Amino acid sequence: MTTKDPESEHPSVTLFRQYLRICTVQPNPDYGGAITFLEERARQLGLSCQKIEVVPGFVITVLTWPGTNPSLPSILLNSHTDVVPVFKEHWHHDPFEAFKDSEGYIYARGSQDMKSVSIQYLEAVRRLKSEGHRFPRTIHMTFVPDEEVGGHKGMELFVKRPEFQALRAGFALDEGLANPTDAFTVFYSERSPWWVRVTSTGKPGHASRFIEDTAAEKLAFEKQLQRWCQEAGEGVTFEFAQKFTEPRMTPTDDSDPWWAAFSGACKAMNLTLEPEIFPAATDSRYIRAVGIPALGFSPMNRTPVLLHDHNERLHEDIFLRGVDIYTGLLSALASVPTLPGES
Repeated sequence: MTTKDPESEHPSVTLFRQYLRICTVQPNPDYGGAITFLEERARQLGLSCQKIEVVPGFVITVLTWPGTNPSLPSILLNSHTDVVPVFKEHWHHDPFEAFKDSEGYIYARGSQDMKSVSIQYLEAVRRLKSEGHRFPRTIHMTFVPDEEVGGHKGMELFVKRPEFQALRAGFALDEGLANPTDAFTVFYSERSPWWVRVTSTGKPGHASRFIEDTAAEKLAFEKQLQRWCQEAGEGVTFEFAQKFTEPRMTPTDDSDPWWAAFSGACKAMNLTLEPEIFPAATDSRYIRAVGIPALGFSPMNRTPVLLHDHNERLHEDIFLRGVDIYTGLLSALASVPTLPGES
């Protein structure tokens, strides 16, 4: 197969690859590079750009397209800017080159998780604005740090701040997963993570000595945490670094106006949806926890699930179809009429 002419590449794909080359990899992401990129996008699209530093060095970037009725609760499009580490020796191509092969597959860390969605938001807004559309509801795009390590210096803090409350979000979209079939997966809730920090103390010494009551031996072969600490003896404790016990669920029945708008737009585009509970954790849990319904949706069908995997990749045609899909979704969601209880 011959390589496609690079001069014929779709501008949205070029922009996607440009974003992928910004090395926002944990544990030392280039957040500054990402913010500069987003500021330029805001300037080109004629959007306001707000930066909120939730802790030193961790900035939330918010791009806003005002609606014709700003008193209505807004649409929130969330994505994270950081990506997980890589083992370059297991990749066919440099994971931060955004290499596109002759078949149209783009290899890069973040191609699925989740820089594709970030650019799909931006390009959908670009298209709608260029076509002269205006919608009643304001659209906010939030680009947040720290998600891949728990979001504790990102969305978890942001939802508690007055700047977040000022967005007046009524409904949110965030990341989902690829689906290898023709269908598209949409996530209405997610698993409740329990991150546990165990502290064990004991007598130190060289491994060649047979020392009793060491910290390491206390950590072997127990299954239940409370029983584990009790049986291990004095000096063994645990604490939850993160614990969600009451996951919120976003309604997925047609009596809910947000789901009706989302699913109706998908039906109009002949998309088959498979609603599921997300098997891991995303920033959506923080959004839902403050009472905002949220769906996780990354429009990648006919695509193997490769987030966090070696050779993470996405086909350019699937990416571009996602721009089309988000264009339809934003039109529907930002046009949801005034709901009971909304001013």
